[in-house]
Amino acid sequence: MSLAKQYESAAPTTLISGPEVWMESDATLQLAAVARLDGCVRAVGMPDLHPGRGYPVGAVVATRGVVHPQLVGGDAGCGARLAITTVAKLDADRLERRLRDAFAEDVLTDVDPAALFAAAWHRGARGLATVEGIPEGLRLLAERESETDHDGLPASGDPDRFAIGAAQALGTIGGGNHFAEISRVAAVHDTAAASALGLERSALIAVAHSGSRGLGTVLGAAWGARPLRDADLATYLGELAGACRFARANRLVLVYRLLAALGALREHTLRGGFDVTHNDVRAEPVAGADAWIHRKGCAPAHADALTIVLGSRGAPSWIMRGTGDELGLRSVAHGAGRRMTRSDALAKLKAKYRRDQVARAPLGGRVLCDDKALLFEEHPDAYKAIEPVIAALEHHQLATRVAALAPVVTVKL
Repeated sequence: MSLAKQYESAAPTTLISGPEVWMESDATLQLAAVARLDGCVRAVGMPDLHPGRGYPVGAVVATRGVVHPQLVGGDAGCGARLAITTVAKLDADRLERRLRDAFAEDVLTDVDPAALFAAAWHRGARGLATVEGIPEGLRLLAERESETDHDGLPASGDPDRFAIGAAQALGTIGGGNHFAEISRVAAVHDTAAASALGLERSALIAVAHSGSRGLGTVLGAAWGARPLRDADLATYLGELAGACRFARANRLVLVYRLLAALGALREHTLRGGFDVTHNDVRAEPVAGADAWIHRKGCAPAHADALTIVLGSRGAPSWIMRGTGDELGLRSVAHGAGRRMTRSDALAKLKAKYRRDQVARAPLGGRVLCDDKALLFEEHPDAYKAIEPVIAALEHHQLATRVAALAPVVTVKL
């Protein structure tokens, strides 16, 4: 097929960008290729768009009649969870010590692994409340969760192939750009939305960014790059639903570790919170007809729903309120987006900074990370500036700002 014919068959593509948004040509070329996939009816690149392994990260894609597992990738269920507290004062040295202890402790040592996996796979974060041996603080958090069923899709397929080692991974951060963090509310822009969430300026927030750990890798390897229809599509979506529920349970355990270190595991110190998944597939309408919405590094932003765009160690994260605009397929960027590959960041930034410098964030926060290479690979300089990303989302009316969260201590252990 000629290049002209390929572009004739491409689905409409939208790039959410702005004059100050840095965008790599390889990412836009990958997005153009996605628009030519079988069944694609819309493709949208967010301002954090950057190249992935064959498919871009920071893209949301609508298809009909077919699902493409590669548009979710091997980090199925990845997302972010927030838990808001009334705590405003802390001793940074003491918190750092307590966080190291909290992430070194095996908090699920008295729990049967099979029961733990089954609860997370079938019922998500809420399911943890039903498991014997769960710490009381974690049970308190789980009981505050609503029942989640991933849009009514049962966790189907063969969960046994995902179970090996899964329970032991629950409550772990993972590598790459994943993290757990204590943040502080640095600014409030939407007082009504912030008040409804129990969010006040200077309050401390627990933020966890992680996924389904090894489950997503198994899921991606099992289904590969082929388009799925009919029975295969249904089976994949069921397995994806189980992985997404497991990922939400994983983030709840991470938030439990953060809150335990902060001393905020009491009803009177806990306010609201939410969890968003930015690597999954959902059934949603597009142009008045049902479609499969694939999000890969895109946070949902339905009308009036809260979402979060993650910053870096040197830039704030932003809680935002979605508009539900179909221009962006009811989505926003999930973060700032990389501007350097990890290998480039390691080579360039290692020559620019000392290790003691990269363990301190530009906004004054601290970083707990024993992996020297990861400190450089995930340095703020490796990411796009967050402000142009947020401005582009607002300019295109995909979401509005609610509050900025400045990192206090970031954990990558």
